[in-house]
Amino acid sequence: MATSSSVLDGHSEERMLRKLSAYRNYPPGVGRTSRFFPVRRVSAVRDYPPFCGPNALSLSKGDVSKGNGTEERKREFDFLARGGGSKTVMTARKSVNHSWMMLVKKKEGNASSSGGMDGKFSDAHRYCYNVNVPLLCRDNLSRGNSEADVTRNTVREIMRCFQAVCRKLLQEEEAKLKGKAKIRRRIDLEAAKILKKEGKYINSGKYIFGSVPGVEIGDEFDYRMELHLVGLHRNLQAGIDYTMRNGHGGNVMSRKKAPEDQKLERGNLALKNSIKKKNPVRVIRGAFFGGGSRRTFVYDGLYEVESCWQERGPHGKMIFKFQLRRIPNQPELPWIELQNSNMFTLRKGLCVADISNGKEALPILAVNTIDNEKPPIFEYITRMIYPSWLQPTPSKGCNCTDRCSDPTTCSCAGENGGIPFNHTGCIVEVKPLVYECGPSCKCPPDCYNRVSQNGIKFPLEIYKTDKRGWGVRSLRSIPSGRFVCEYIGELLEDKEAEERSGHDEYLFDIGGNLIKDALDSGGGFTIDAARFGNLGRFFNHSCAPNMYAQNVLYDHGDHRIPHIMLFAAENIPPLKELTYDYNYSKDEIFDSDANIKKKNCYCGSVGCTGRIY
Repeated sequence: MATSSSVLDGHSEERMLRKLSAYRNYPPGVGRTSRFFPVRRVSAVRDYPPFCGPNALSLSKGDVSKGNGTEERKREFDFLARGGGSKTVMTARKSVNHSWMMLVKKKEGNASSSGGMDGKFSDAHRYCYNVNVPLLCRDNLSRGNSEADVTRNTVREIMRCFQAVCRKLLQEEEAKLKGKAKIRRRIDLEAAKILKKEGKYINSGKYIFGSVPGVEIGDEFDYRMELHLVGLHRNLQAGIDYTMRNGHGGNVMSRKKAPEDQKLERGNLALKNSIKKKNPVRVIRGAFFGGGSRRTFVYDGLYEVESCWQERGPHGKMIFKFQLRRIPNQPELPWIELQNSNMFTLRKGLCVADISNGKEALPILAVNTIDNEKPPIFEYITRMIYPSWLQPTPSKGCNCTDRCSDPTTCSCAGENGGIPFNHTGCIVEVKPLVYECGPSCKCPPDCYNRVSQNGIKFPLEIYKTDKRGWGVRSLRSIPSGRFVCEYIGELLEDKEAEERSGHDEYLFDIGGNLIKDALDSGGGFTIDAARFGNLGRFFNHSCAPNMYAQNVLYDHGDHRIPHIMLFAAENIPPLKELTYDYNYSKDEIFDSDANIKKKNCYCGSVGCTGRIY
């Protein structure tokens, strides 16, 4: 008998599938047909892939309004052909890495295929892009890694695709209804159907006893369909409430059907048989986060069924009850660890109650259970510091008086090809540049197109790690697509940033890949968070990160100096370190004596390259 897996919510779900409307037309070089990457800093001669970094097509309002025609495109390629944008720097700098995986459909017929960064640019004219998904890793994960490691990352990539497609379908439905009706469309079933056609599912062969390859304790899922896609729980409807250890069936929730005694069949019989055969049972808990506004399924690990009995239920009918015992030596769920730490009274290792000194809406704790070190001294700021000679001016805003729910009438939405966020505050997909409504817009503060500018919304803390200095984690679950934090500091010209070589890890290149003029003149800008910064300065690098950096404009229209906003690339459980890819180049960073500079990576992720640069 196969291992049982159980979900703590047994409500039946209708099986309704609808066709995805997929085709959208974007001007060449804009939207899904372009590839752009915002970066952290290192001295190097950069070698970017085609159509990445300085090799990306320019993006400015002038280009969009002109349609970026043939002559303009030719000038772009002439610029790239003569090596425009290549420069040598003496400091290590981060940068936005907007590598993404694209789920695409052919214009002819219903056949589907998947594309990626290795696809040719000319393919943009033959395909219509559905959704851009942040890549998990830049390097080939199958090279030098175990099968278990590759499977783990495959599961993560499948979940990223599923979550992104769900957000895209939700965006279409929200645009259609314009906030006037409740969404009843089963977007999770439609998303699963799309991923099935793309071949993006795993563990679908024989039933699996015990642990499911690629799935870890604490993984969070928003829909039952996600459990099905990764092979964690194949039954789409049935489930057993293990919190009460009740059996399945009998005590119906509908008034149209009278309750009856539970029968020893299906899930109940499987659990009863597990007592004799000692088959482990996978337990998935139903949990609510964010004040009960978000239901989540959390994988809790393996349990053994010890005993079974019958008793009268709340409706007077006989029900089965089961005694389950968690198999020892498994990791605890993060939220259980939080409860055990008495975080709301006295936090173990607490060394600073709020590193922002009240400047953030939520206090940011500093916790150190490793040694006696305190966080480094710096001045906490919540807004970018611009040089006196460069004071950005607000761009012309929209005239909307509602929450900008209609993308056909909102000029800001028009810049994005539609509202870039769901009504839940999740960014729909990776974009070269996102335009949020700004101070010149007439829409209210709770506009759907005002997300990242509203600051940190999750209870975050910095903590001392074993090998990576200070890191950042959340005390609450962060859903995929939600805004986490902005990278804030002093804005410097590249030349001035080169002179601050002692704090390379706090330098972040911006904007140079969004406008050709900055690259052509050899100029550019960098954010320095060493002396003045915010929580963003503490996020560590990972070769397989759970966040990504996104260019955003809202308080001005200068493409040279976009805001760097960090978004969740996947569902992130509590206490999981928050990381992003610094996007450094390897063997291309030099010291003053022209020697290659190297820095080891200790991220510990599956597929870690062992080096940051």
